[in-house]
Amino acid sequence: MTIEFALNLVVKTGILFAVGYCSGLLVEYKDVKVNYTRKINHFMLFFIPVYLDQIFPYDKESFALHIIGFAVAMVPFIFYTKKFRERFTFLRICFSSFDRPEDRPHTLLWLTTQITAGFLIIIPMIVLLKYVGMGSLILIPILINGIGDGLAEPVGIRFGKHKYETYALFSKKKYVRSFEGSACVLITSIIVILLYQPYFTHTQFIVAIFSIPVLMTLAEAFSPHTWDTPFLFFIGYLSLIGISYCP
Repeated sequence: MTIEFALNLVVKTGILFAVGYCSGLLVEYKDVKVNYTRKINHFMLFFIPVYLDQIFPYDKESFALHIIGFAVAMVPFIFYTKKFRERFTFLRICFSSFDRPEDRPHTLLWLTTQITAGFLIIIPMIVLLKYVGMGSLILIPILINGIGDGLAEPVGIRFGKHKYETYALFSKKKYVRSFEGSACVLITSIIVILLYQPYFTHTQFIVAIFSIPVLMTLAEAFSPHTWDTPFLFFIGYLSLIGISYCP
């Protein structure tokens, strides 16, 4: 383990805890909806690592470092268990920043399984993407997930008029989504593909702009409640790998 990698993990963990605490204060003392503060954590979880990777660069080809990074990322969820958060106010406030009432008592279960599934998908998919010569497109599914899915819930809550329902894992309860929220994934996908146009051939770009936004929107729409990330990663990377075979 390099010094840069260790500093990356320490700083990242500290920032994410600080963001969780500050947004948790908004929930507990300012009556801000947890649906909004949860997405603050969502944005930070995806974009703080991208920023810190530029400040504390390390060997991203090392599978061992990816495993260590994943293990460290999961440690905070141990401290968010009921035993710890009832004893420490700081942890309780951090937990309240993403504990949606409608997710209880499965909040931690759904969140940890989603992150684990996302990790198990993204690592081999990135390896495959590099193998087919499309390594420069690695950030596309991450950006669509981080921005599009990040905006979907708050936009749906604020502006969502046209609703549909989806199920969650380990539950028969139905959860509401909106077409307005899902449109965020569609629009974000189009913008991201346009930004990455120079990295595609002409044929690849045409296929990508007409297929990936639709596929990613459907992936978000049909994924189980709170489990958007693994589905978006899987469909996004699989689509890019398929497009790599276009001339």
